[in-house]
Amino acid sequence: MNITATMVKELRDKTGAGMMDAKKALVEVDGDMEKAMEVLRQKGMASADKKMGRIAAEGRVGSFVSDSCGAMIEVNCETDFVAKNAEFIELTNGLAQLVAEANPVDVDALLATVCPKSGKPVADVIKEKIASIGEKITIRRFVRYEGNVATYIHNGKIGVLLETDAKDEVLAKDICLHIASSAPEFVSRKDIPASVIEEETIIEMGKEDLAKKPEQIRAKIVEGRVNKLMAQRCLVEQPFVKNPEQTIEQLISGKFNIVKFDRYVLGE
Repeated sequence: MNITATMVKELRDKTGAGMMDAKKALVEVDGDMEKAMEVLRQKGMASADKKMGRIAAEGRVGSFVSDSCGAMIEVNCETDFVAKNAEFIELTNGLAQLVAEANPVDVDALLATVCPKSGKPVADVIKEKIASIGEKITIRRFVRYEGNVATYIHNGKIGVLLETDAKDEVLAKDICLHIASSAPEFVSRKDIPASVIEEETIIEMGKEDLAKKPEQIRAKIVEGRVNKLMAQRCLVEQPFVKNPEQTIEQLISGKFNIVKFDRYVLGE
């Protein structure tokens, strides 16, 4: 019997199984839909759709870096036990590599991307993992850089991806570690939106300890406080975590400039 795409789609919709598994099941039973559903249930492939209704609050941040690009991804599951499972770690790191090499525009595009190893779309690979691991698995977000890229992952919970304008692997790794620890929001002052500074200024101006100060004095005090707050949020102005006597700007001077970075915290 000729197995049509419509039949495969119907079986996938009913079971949540991957495309290739649905087609194989239909071929095995000569197109009988009910028997194909039974085959998939026996193989554990028909439970993925039910698991997708659960909450996936745990997971892992993974990354991949090559000579020309790098990527970081957050993949979620239901329990910390599964997040530490070797199969889940392999999946996360493999997806990070696929993001780096295939350059999908968003999560939907990544799900439609064919994995070189399996020859199946990522969406189908994930459904198979759900069946084998027994938990809901979702891709939450990813980021990809080109050029000189470095990364650091801390216990799968915090991840950093960094792009610089020159190559220095050791220094770049130290900067990634610093970003993971100190959580800067911007590279430098020029990256801070005016709205952020305005908001902080309004907050400081409204604080009780300045209420009785003359307006000009209050303005100077607020300016100083806001400057200090912005310095704490800018990477290049932060004291280096390994040597607080030195700022990041001093550390990288003459070696490279920081183009951009992303910092992921699992579940944030």
